[in-house]
This record gives sequence, structure tokens and C-alpha cells, in this order.
Amino acid sequence: MARRGDPPEEGPEGLPGGDDEYRSVVFDESFVQAARVQEYSAVERMGDHARAVRSLPAVRRGGSGQVLLVVVLVAVAFAGAVYLGLRQPQQPAASRPAEAMRMTLTSLAPRGQVPGGTPRQVLDNGPAADYRSGAEGLAMPAVRRTAHFTEAQVTAALATVKDYLVASSLDPDVLTGGEVRAVRALLHPDQLAQFDRAVADPAADGRHAMTGWIVRFDPEHVALADREVRVRGALQVTEGASGALEVTSDHTFAYALKPAEGAAARKAGASLFTVRRELHFRLDRDDLRQRRVEVLAGDTQAGPQDCAADATAVLRPLLAGERAGTEGPAGTDPYAPGPPAAALCGTLSAEALPDPEAP
Repeated sequence: MARRGDPPEEGPEGLPGGDDEYRSVVFDESFVQAARVQEYSAVERMGDHARAVRSLPAVRRGGSGQVLLVVVLVAVAFAGAVYLGLRQPQQPAASRPAEAMRMTLTSLAPRGQVPGGTPRQVLDNGPAADYRSGAEGLAMPAVRRTAHFTEAQVTAALATVKDYLVASSLDPDVLTGGEVRAVRALLHPDQLAQFDRAVADPAADGRHAMTGWIVRFDPEHVALADREVRVRGALQVTEGASGALEVTSDHTFAYALKPAEGAAARKAGASLFTVRRELHFRLDRDDLRQRRVEVLAGDTQAGPQDCAADATAVLRPLLAGERAGTEGPAGTDPYAPGPPAAALCGTLSAEALPDPEAP
């Protein structure tokens, strides 16, 4: 009796089965040895599928179509950007010609004799006692973006204006008749000719006064008694109708001065000299990239000095113990807030002078 799982003795009726079917097939030893065994490669075993993989022309045609689609999309995007740019004429221009600077200078004459003392006395016992020292007095305002300029661009504009004020009002070399290249390097190229003429041939024509661009003392008669300069003021920035940033600076600078070497000796010591500068700047996008300013206008009040003295090339301070030969029409205090007086000559009020006798 056959057990479950044993192969049947014979195949089903009518069907070949068992070993009888293959008994007629006999492979002798010589046939087996002469047989050649060949193993197909993976690509050959794939048969017809290999041709689909090798169909490179189809891939190239598809890639070319994708590249063409990308080119079309880029062209459409570029055309849209140009169209939107033409539709927004309010966008500020990158660069434009600069205007000539306009300037006024008001000499402030003292009513009496100029008081003197040590450099510390005239600085610490005068109206500038609470002012900050040097560039620390050029405080930066809170920065906010405008319609077309970011906070970073507004900050850059204020920083460039501050650099101009430091170079033109605080640099000891500039103050005492030295090089002005640091100031010139910050100016718009269209204003360089005007600046150079003011340096070479200053004139009281409202355009070419050297003292409209920088603070400079007569080096033949005056020297710095102390390199420290006291400063207080403010900076304001807005976006103007021209599509550029407009910055206004209004600062009062207090200097301790003494007679220059070789000048007549005076026992009165140092004296306080005050310069109030209100300047208007404009900076467009190109100016921001080039780190330069366009100085539109400047209004300077300086004293004590004689109103009869020519102060277009250099300021001519009256030192301790000296008096003015002429006096201005009205008292003017450069430390007082509000717009500066428009007169070309004024009187320096007593409140603007130090009190060396103060403890």
C-alpha cells in the first residue's frame, strides 16, 4: 500500500509518466564532454527589455523639452519683472547729478572781553559742561525703514553722515589747517570741483566758503588748548520727494583754544570757542553703495570772533582777554534750541561764555 507523499508507480492513464518516457534519450560520455556551457549576461537574460533601457534617443528628446520649458518660464518671468518695473515710476533712481552746496556763516561777536582759564575750566564751567566728548556726542537716532529704504540702508546713511561730521568738525589736523582728503573722499563726485575751489580760492559768495564745508581755525594765530571737543546735537532722517534719503544734522561743537606758537604770549590762558553747524545731506542708492554724501546746504554760527574779520577761508577766534572791534545787531545763543539766526553777524550772549570763577 502506498503511503501519503510517495510518488505514484505510474503516471495517469494516457499521459507519459515515470522514467519510461526518457529511456530512449541516452547521453554518452563523449557527448557530455563535447557540450559547451554558456551563461548569458544580465542584459542578455533581459531579452527584449534591454532595448527599452538602451532607448537613449527618447530620453534626449524628453530632456530637450524640459530645457525648452525652463527657458520659456524664465523669459516670461523676466518680461513680467520688466513690466512691473515700468509700472512703478515711484521707485527711486539709482543715481542722478548732485546740486551745488549753499552755505551761510554767521560770526558771533562778544559784548565784552573774552574770559579765559585752563582748558578744563573753560570746558567744565561753561555751557558745554554736560556735552559728550568727540564722536560720542554725535548720537544716532532710532532707525526705522522708509517707503523704499530698509533699516540697514537708513543706518548706512546716518553712519556716512556721522563720518563726514567727524572728519570735518573733530579731526585735529583738519581743525588746524592740515589735509582735508578725508572730507573730500566722502563727497559726491559732482561736488568735488566746488569743494576744491573753496579750498584753493575761498569766497564769500554763498558757494565757496571753506568754513561752510569744514571747521578750520587760523593756524597762524590759534591752536588747540585741548584735543577734546565737546559735542551735542541730533540727526534726523526722512525719505524725500526725490526718492533719496535726506539727513539733517544740527550740532554744537565747543573747542578749547589758545594762542599759536610764536603768537604774542597771553596770560589769560585758554578760551572757549563755539561752532553750531546745521547741515542738510541727501543720499540716494548709489551714494549708499559708494559711502558718500551730497551736502545740500550748511548754516554755521561761530564765536567769539569779530564780525569784521573775513572768515570764509578760516575761522578767526577772539582769544582770552580780547575784545571785538564791532558788535552784531542782536544777541545770539548758539546753545539755544530752534533754528539758527539768519543774520551774517550776531552778538554772542553772555550765557554762551564760560565762567572760569565757578568752582
